[in-house]
Amino acid sequence: MRSTQTAPTTALDLAWVRSQFPSLAQTVNGRPAAFLDGPGGTQVPQRVIDAISQYLERDNSNTGGAYQTSRNTDAMIAEARATMADFFHCDSDEIVIGPNMTTLTYAVSRSLGRELGPGDEIVLTLLDHDANYSPWRALEERGVTIRVADIHEADCTLDMADLASKINKRTRLVAVGYASNAVGTVNDVREVVRLAHQAGALAYIDAVHYAPHGLIDVRELDCDFLVCSTYKFFGPHMGVLYGKREHLQRMQPYKVRPNTNNIPNCWEWGTLNHACIAGIAACVEYLAEIGRRCNGAVANRREAIVAAYAVLEPYERSLLVELLSGLAAIPGARVYGITDPAQFHHRCPTIAVRMEGHSPLELATKLGERGFFTWDGNYYALNLTERLGVESTGGFLRIGLVHYNTLEEVGGLLAVLREIAAGK
Repeated sequence: MRSTQTAPTTALDLAWVRSQFPSLAQTVNGRPAAFLDGPGGTQVPQRVIDAISQYLERDNSNTGGAYQTSRNTDAMIAEARATMADFFHCDSDEIVIGPNMTTLTYAVSRSLGRELGPGDEIVLTLLDHDANYSPWRALEERGVTIRVADIHEADCTLDMADLASKINKRTRLVAVGYASNAVGTVNDVREVVRLAHQAGALAYIDAVHYAPHGLIDVRELDCDFLVCSTYKFFGPHMGVLYGKREHLQRMQPYKVRPNTNNIPNCWEWGTLNHACIAGIAACVEYLAEIGRRCNGAVANRREAIVAAYAVLEPYERSLLVELLSGLAAIPGARVYGITDPAQFHHRCPTIAVRMEGHSPLELATKLGERGFFTWDGNYYALNLTERLGVESTGGFLRIGLVHYNTLEEVGGLLAVLREIAAGK
């Protein structure tokens, strides 16, 4: 992960950050709730709740009407596109909004499938969430050949040599995750895009898990498509797709006839969830506000977003160091993924762990009773849990940190895990 911020910044104001999230004040069995389930969906700041509520109170309407609330809805959607364009660093007409990442990816795969057939190939990976796997695998019914890149089992990193070997003159698309939602690996997506384009193929990047943790710049990355889900970075349950204008204009989406043929709207199926779209602008503005508070010299929203990640990344790294150091000292605990501190810039603070003698579900249940919210299972990274031989025994316990978490929460989690390991 990296950011391009160079201007002076102040440290993250954690007290202010936590004050923005009303859910963080909850307790479980008399203990403060620690939300360590960010990879499954982060908590949302009050401004997101307010934006959704206020839209429903004042402007609940369909689009395109000749009256005020409909015009307000049109303007609100335009502003949501503009904020996401700043988030991705692209233009507003390259922003497609949908119900979730999976639906948007199926929309693109179905459209691309119109052009593909026997002799064409798509390259996928074993490290990805199934939403960046099954939609492309479905094109096998059109005769498309699917090739799948392996991982390095020791640290759960993508085998780039294997990926490169599977890309050839017949490759039409390479689909790769920016970061693994299971083990936290951050892939070298710039090299993936370069390899894809070198072969004349498209590059499709799933940035759902990366978005809360690292700055995204689609212009620098030069990918053809990039998709995320706003509920993974402090917003409502919505998906957002960036597509290069030339591809959105050239490719033919499946759609109903009355829908416009103009981009980006032609890619949006049916009536959208307008109330949640109102929350999209608010979640991006929350991140921008962090940047403004840490760097008063920012001139616009994009610069504020860059400034925000300049402080979020090192803070999250400090949590990661504390967590992995503590897990290494617990007997029977095994972390899957990068554990070498010198390589932490190649991972985000999402930890997959198993503990000898305890199933992931048992661990998650005991932690939950003590107020520590974690996940167990495969998190739809089914290929990875099967590849690592843990699918039949419950997958992993996943601990997911974001910037509203604290060192105290990490310490408390480790204390409980130590008690469990000791049989208490």
